[in-house]
Amino acid sequence: MMITPEQYGEELYAEDEQLNKVKQSILDNGIRDVSIVPGYGRLLTLLAKSSKAQSVLEIGALGGYSGICLARGLSEGGKLLSLELKEENAALARRNMADAGYGQIVNYRIGPALDSLIELERQGERFDFFFIDADKENYPAYLEYAIKLALPGAIIAGDNTLLRGRTLNPDKNGPAVLAMRKFNEMIARDERLISAFLPAYDGLALAMVK
Repeated sequence: MMITPEQYGEELYAEDEQLNKVKQSILDNGIRDVSIVPGYGRLLTLLAKSSKAQSVLEIGALGGYSGICLARGLSEGGKLLSLELKEENAALARRNMADAGYGQIVNYRIGPALDSLIELERQGERFDFFFIDADKENYPAYLEYAIKLALPGAIIAGDNTLLRGRTLNPDKNGPAVLAMRKFNEMIARDERLISAFLPAYDGLALAMVK
């Protein structure tokens, strides 16, 4: 039986026990596991490492899976700020990050991400890496704030850009789908960005701020 390219790619790598523990903790806490897939998690680590990221802003923490992937690529002395709507998710992510040895480099802001982004802009904060993986209807706004808060050359990554195929289906036109199509078009066409679109798994958009 033929396997998919994604399955083939995953089979090349050994199981990551630390990240498997994170996924199990999410299930044990009755939370729907929508963590980034392992292949894109490894890509986040690679991108953060190769870009020498020092200040990462993560929009959507869930159980800390992507946070660990990002932290693994941080330069020495780097910091991760994670915006999470739910206190229970942030608490779980905080425990998992600490268990992985990254408890001292991560901070969480609880509440609607847009509120936190407005405050970060007011405070004059700047970041060199962004990972967007939260409520899909606000993706276009998250992208705009990422550009505003970006240092020159900052990397922006956005997950779930295919929405399990709904983005591609012209019969699907709900708020999340429309927002994701707009986000994808912004990534592709905004003159402030250099970008690429990865169609594997559930889609990942990548950009660098000029």
